[in-house]
Amino acid sequence: MFRYLAASAAVLALHGVAANGADLKFAPGEDGRFNWASYDAFAAAHDLSGQTLTIFGPWRGEDQVLVESVLAYFAAATGATVNYSSSENYEQQIVIDTQAGSPPDIAVLPQPGLIGDLAAKGLLAPLGADTEAWLRDNYAAGESWVGLGSYNGADGTRALYAFPYKIDVKSLVWYVPENFEDAGYEVPQTMEDLKALTEQIVADGGTPWCIGLGSGGATGWPATDWVEDMMLRTQSPDVYDKWVTNEVPFTDPAVIGAIDEFGWFARNDAFVDGGAAAVATTDFRDSPAGLFASPPKCYMHHQASFIPSFFPEGTKLGVDADFFYMPAYAGKDLGKPVLGAGTLAMITKDSDASRAFIDWLKAPIAHELWMAQSGFLTPLKSVNPDAYANDALKKQGEILLNATTFRFDGSDLMPGKIGAGAFWTGMVDYAGGKSAADVGAEIQAAWDALK
Repeated sequence: MFRYLAASAAVLALHGVAANGADLKFAPGEDGRFNWASYDAFAAAHDLSGQTLTIFGPWRGEDQVLVESVLAYFAAATGATVNYSSSENYEQQIVIDTQAGSPPDIAVLPQPGLIGDLAAKGLLAPLGADTEAWLRDNYAAGESWVGLGSYNGADGTRALYAFPYKIDVKSLVWYVPENFEDAGYEVPQTMEDLKALTEQIVADGGTPWCIGLGSGGATGWPATDWVEDMMLRTQSPDVYDKWVTNEVPFTDPAVIGAIDEFGWFARNDAFVDGGAAAVATTDFRDSPAGLFASPPKCYMHHQASFIPSFFPEGTKLGVDADFFYMPAYAGKDLGKPVLGAGTLAMITKDSDASRAFIDWLKAPIAHELWMAQSGFLTPLKSVNPDAYANDALKKQGEILLNATTFRFDGSDLMPGKIGAGAFWTGMVDYAGGKSAADVGAEIQAAWDALK
């Protein structure tokens, strides 16, 4: 394994980011969507002339072009040279580099579990109480973000080690506005409304949902998102947190209840295109196609923000397809929880340039420059929402800003053999008719076997 990984380091995507103003995508001061004052203030406070900042992250291809377009402004503001690199095996590579004593200055990862491992081994620098207070005050649902970025260090003391930047939203329901309009349906504002709409569609002779769990070797994962969303809508955030660490086991009534909440939608033949039997066998990439059939084979589809990639070619978001927030129960007083994922930045080599980069991430301009392009969402309250490249991104950004709680994808926080194994297969079994209690017991047995 190590021979292969060492070889992979030779094909790192390594790029130096220029500080030449001519290379900046948006001319400073010329686009009113951007908070240029935050750029000027950051530049005035940070002179890194002659210094180099190395950043290792997950972004490759088009995403690498996007992140480098933002890093160019950091370079221009500070005078530093910025070297960004990535690897197909970035999770393994960052472990090798940090343990070998040759880490980058900054590492960016989308796996909180891996970040926790690095922190526990003393390979990360704490970001400090000031940054913790900043996140709490400046990010919507700030306490959630402090919790996400906090881990136990080598001495067992919990501290903030990771700064959340570039977030994805999963708590979305997709629909075709024309279908809703033709049938006289309104976007539901509560879970009670969503269930009533589901029943109304059936009463009107339609099928409310398209659900597909198929994904090759990863079959079952879409159902884990459903269950996680339902956990956040039926239980307090602390129960969710204990669940993902197995302090609350899969056999607990809270977890069994969340699985059955998913089953309310997925195991009723009248509620799902193709009937309940089709849920486990339909590929998740194909499942939203029913929204666009004429007449529609379904009216709603629960999936994360990436799913439009599998919509029919030429589909215009906001016109041909749209989405709404997966609503919470009005009767449970749990606020507006949002399930999602994202990337977090850490200091793996402490330096003035590393600290300056964390300061950069606090500036609205560091968010707005990516917002204006593609695939970037932020919970930072001080950004200009009009900087988003399109209405769909702006609307998803508003969901983040309105969130009272944010929680990271639970299966990604669990051990791999559970979150990317027993949980997936258990959901396939549940969709096939096995009881939630039996499925929960089998997943728990798999987790117990790891202990």
